[in-house]
Parts: sequence; structure tokens; C-alpha cells
Amino acid sequence: MAFNFSTEQDLVKEALEVFNKEFIGQVPEIAACAPGRVNLIGDHTDYNDGFVFPMALPLLTVIVGKKNDTDKCVVVTEAKDADKPMKVEFSVPTKETLAPGKPKWANYIKGVVQYFRGTVVGFNAVIVTSVPIGGGLSSSAALEVSVYTFLEALTGETGTMKKDKALLCQKAEHEFANMPCGIMDQFISVMGQSGTALLIDCRSMQETAIPISDPELAVIITNSNVKRSLASSAYAERLEQCQSAAKTLGKSSLRDASENDVEGLREKHPLLYKRAKHVVTENSRTEQAAEALKQGDLKTFGELMTASHESLKTDYEVSCTELDELVAAALEVDGVLGSRMTGGGFGGCTVTLAPKTIADKVIENMKKKYKGKPTFYITEPCEGARVLTLPE
Repeated sequence: MAFNFSTEQDLVKEALEVFNKEFIGQVPEIAACAPGRVNLIGDHTDYNDGFVFPMALPLLTVIVGKKNDTDKCVVVTEAKDADKPMKVEFSVPTKETLAPGKPKWANYIKGVVQYFRGTVVGFNAVIVTSVPIGGGLSSSAALEVSVYTFLEALTGETGTMKKDKALLCQKAEHEFANMPCGIMDQFISVMGQSGTALLIDCRSMQETAIPISDPELAVIITNSNVKRSLASSAYAERLEQCQSAAKTLGKSSLRDASENDVEGLREKHPLLYKRAKHVVTENSRTEQAAEALKQGDLKTFGELMTASHESLKTDYEVSCTELDELVAAALEVDGVLGSRMTGGGFGGCTVTLAPKTIADKVIENMKKKYKGKPTFYITEPCEGARVLTLPE
């Protein structure tokens, strides 16, 4: 029923096999990984200085490699949905300032190499991943953070604070991939903790770890397999609308607006009203959800998740027919606690909370009612980016 995704060990083995084929006679010396994420609640709030509540996933991006004693970085990707070519070569930043280009997947890597706090030396590397590209599970952040972690191990320059590391990876995405993302994805990929979700205040960059401790709880991620892209999915448009709403209200960001403030937009600025209403109420829902989870109140948590989906669908208008079908199908099953789209929207994934005893039933109903071909993952919160030990 659920998809059996590759383990950390599987991915390392795959990466080593590819490395041995691509770089004959060389032996990798460094390995690192970083996870994708699912956001349980709190979407399109991070770039409004708001609250998000993600958890790191066992879906990983792994990079293996070694110094090559040149001023060139040579990188191969095995990501099946990456644009071609699958092998790139570019200079270290001390030789020439890097710039984005083609293939697109390499821009994320170039950005991290350019902004790395340290002196990057030439290297050969292979990247493999189990995070679906374009699925709304932060494949881009997993790539950026895994590369930064690899460079730390490669150079021995590990003095960058974790939060600064997340910010530098976000900068790489902004400047090299032209994706105006908030900080959530990089933050949770760096800071994730096993067994917990993190309530993140995107203004103060403070995080609160809250255990997901019920062993009978299933976090079911459903990939609609409708591809999405921040650049083409009106993400920048929503960002601009939120900024306009905040400016109209005389606020530095919508984080400072109340529901009463937002009501003042309803008549003269109906579209900005809807956007601001989502952000303000979503911040409230996210804080309430974190408190509910802390208290073990999964019923309330699930209800808030479902309310979040309705807001993203109706007020923020970033859902789509496919995501709505999947959420509705999940909620039809007795015992399901809550379900919602997750991530940027316009495709990608949903996340559903349900007892493990009915997980198969939930998946079966979603498969039955959904017109597309979904992929299912039953997951649990895992740790963030780390250096890996290569097998002897």
C-alpha cells in the first residue's frame, strides 16, 4: 500500500556505485545527507514572519565525494526528474564568481558553493535522493543543505551556526534558483529532530520541539504526482499580495495584523482581504495546533489541519482539484483526525493524520476516489542534516 522508500544505507550504496562508475579509480571520502520535510500546519506563513510546524522526513538527499586537487567542482545527479545534463562542472568561487544557468538542478548547488562560509576546494561528487522533485516535500532545501553539510566536512570549516547555514541555503535558492521561498524548508532540514515536530517562529528564528510521541499515530503523506513549481505556481504573486496587504494596513508584515485589522480590507480590497485572512488565521491555527499536540489533543490538532486546508483552498487559492480530492477522500474514512494540502500548493502532497490501525483503509479510499496515480508514504519525524560514515 504505502511506498517503501530507500533507506539512508540504500542511498549511500547507490551513490557509491554511481561514483565508482563516473570517477573510475577514485574512492569517496565524505558523505552527508539532509532530509525533506512535511509541514503539518502553517503554510504560506513563513514569508510573512509567521509560524510553521514542520517535521523532517526519512526521505533524504545523500551526497558522496572527495577532493579532486583541481579548481573544478564536478557533480553528478541521479535524481530521475532532474533536467539534463546530469553531470556538471564549474569552477570554485575563488577562481570566478559563479552564476546560474543550465541545467536548473545545478543552480541550487552553485548557489550553496558560492555562499559557503569557507574556502571551497575542487571536488568530485554524486548526489542521490528519495525526496520526490516537485512534490512539495522540499527537495530543493534537502539538496542545498546536504551540499552545505558536505562542504563543511570536505573543508573542515564547520563554524557556521545552524541558523546561519539555513539562511545561506535560502539565499542560494533566492539568488541562483530565483525562488522567493521562506525560511521553513532550509530551517527544518538543518534543525530537524528525531521524534519531534518543530514549531518555528519565522521572525525570531526560534524553534520549539514538540514530541510526536503516540506510537499508534500514522503521518500519511500522499503525493498527487501533479508537479508543482514555486516559480510557475503564483508563489511570487501571493508574496506580493501579502506585502501589499501589510502595507495597506500600516504593518511591517502580516504577522503584526489581527483578524480585526484584516476586516478593514474586506470592502475596498477583497482579494487582499482573502490573502491576509488566511495568513492571520493560519498563524493562530498553527500556534493552537502546537499546543494541542503538546497536550496530546490529537482531535483538536486534526480539526485545525482540516480548517487549514479549507483556508488554503478558499482564501489563499493555492489548492487544486487533485489535492481537494485527496483530502476529501481521506476525511471520508471514520477515525481520520485531519487532512490538508502541504507545501506551496498547485499540486504536490497532502498530509493526513490517522491511527495506524486504519492507515491501509485510508490509503485504499484515497486510491479509489482519486482520479490520478498517487504515491503514499507512512512517515515519522527524523533528524536533520548530518555527516555520514562511509562503509569500510
